[in-house]
Amino acid sequence: MKALFLDRDGVINIDKKYVHKIQDFVFVDGIFELCSFFLKKKYKIFVITNQSGIARGYYTQKDFELLSSFMLEEFKKKDIRIEKIYHCPHLKDCECRKPKPKMLYDARDDFALDLENSVLIGDNLSDVEAGLNAGLKELYLINEVEKEGNFYKKFKNLKELLIFLKEKK
Repeated sequence: MKALFLDRDGVINIDKKYVHKIQDFVFVDGIFELCSFFLKKKYKIFVITNQSGIARGYYTQKDFELLSSFMLEEFKKKDIRIEKIYHCPHLKDCECRKPKPKMLYDARDDFALDLENSVLIGDNLSDVEAGLNAGLKELYLINEVEKEGNFYKKFKNLKELLIFLKEKK
């Protein structure tokens, strides 16, 4: 089974640094259309997100869970099912923080996923490096600052990426 892995802050929502309140959570333009595109292609959708704000004491695990429930409900209203959210609440010295691939491996093991034919979309190099470390071949970076890499394709925004994907597939 193929999967679409999405980073949260910067891909699903506008990254305002340590977003943990519903009133601060603003969806990125194009995220629902992008997810619908992948669902039609029979991909399962997962979120993989570093949440060091928990370890830093900026918000709690419960705050993260409440915001995650809100986010999942908003996707559900658009007929988009997110299978599971994997998160790393640590700051360092753990096995799950991206660019380490543990969250991807956990999803693979939990859902019998084919990582080699899955897709990852992130907004930081650590996101795409996690995908690369897990053996994914289709990696996309949504970032205007980073330089183009040789193991991922870079786009300014999700709408530009979706145009590319529609032409490609």
